Amino acid sequence: MSISIVQLIISVVLFFVMFFGIGFLLNMLLRVTWFMALIYPIIVVFIIDDVKAVDYIFKPGMAFPALVEKLQALHMVDIAILGGGFAGAIVAGIVMKFLRKSGYQMF
Repeated sequence: MSISIVQLIISVVLFFVMFFGIGFLLNMLLRVTWFMALIYPIIVVFIIDDVKAVDYIFKPGMAFPALVEKLQALHMVDIAILGGGFAGAIVAGIVMKFLRKSGYQMF
């Protein structure tokens, strides 16, 4: 897999903005500041793994080793892009904390 530096930068920024926006909206609706940051690892598992979600419950002996194998096979580019999404989720929580401290009640 080859990816140019421009594609990498755009992908990281896209994941950052996407998960910042989702985290911001979830924080406004649910009033749980770090909700997106907590569920982000689950979302990453769904992004990188081909195993169905119910297989983690009914076939854990097959599902978890497949997950570990997929995690070990990630390239640095993939880790950077997923890290950008996690950073967006974290920044959304920080922004929500700041807005609440500043007196914005709807957040």
